[in-house]
Amino acid sequence: MSELFSTFITKVSNFAIPVVLFVIIGFGFIKKVKIYESFVEGAKGGFEVAIKIIPYLVAILVAIGMFRASGAMDFFIKLIAPVTNLIGMPAEALPVAVLRPLSGSGTLGLVSEIMQTHGPDSFVGRLVSTMYGSTETTFYVLAVYFGSVGIKKTRHAVPAGLLADAAGMLGALFICKLVF
Repeated sequence: MSELFSTFITKVSNFAIPVVLFVIIGFGFIKKVKIYESFVEGAKGGFEVAIKIIPYLVAILVAIGMFRASGAMDFFIKLIAPVTNLIGMPAEALPVAVLRPLSGSGTLGLVSEIMQTHGPDSFVGRLVSTMYGSTETTFYVLAVYFGSVGIKKTRHAVPAGLLADAAGMLGALFICKLVF
């Protein structure tokens, strides 16, 4: 069953992005939208947003660097390891679970390190890859989106984002245990 599932996922993923691109271009053509001009206009707007959010990005990247360099991440991992051991999450995957809501590139570095240590076909390698794809860099996204429009009070966005990340992590663990 897992081999059939893996083959199906591989076939779908090979065609997903080209199909989406052709659907978007086709829809724009049918609606008589000037596709290239719209693309350029969107890129111009994206550049303006990028200028606005640079201070927020610098702040979040400095905070992540301080979190890792201070040893707070290692302390936090040691603190939650007994709980995650109860649900069968390997200790090697905990840094990915902790860092993912903070930094995509930092997490990608950890995932690459785990791949080199354990191999991409190991349970831990597949688990951290699935976690990486099943979650979001919550604090980064909030800093970018709220910072670009000047919102300072996030209300329920942070708890909702972290709850979604936890659900993604647990879902990744469940699926990996089930399939692999």
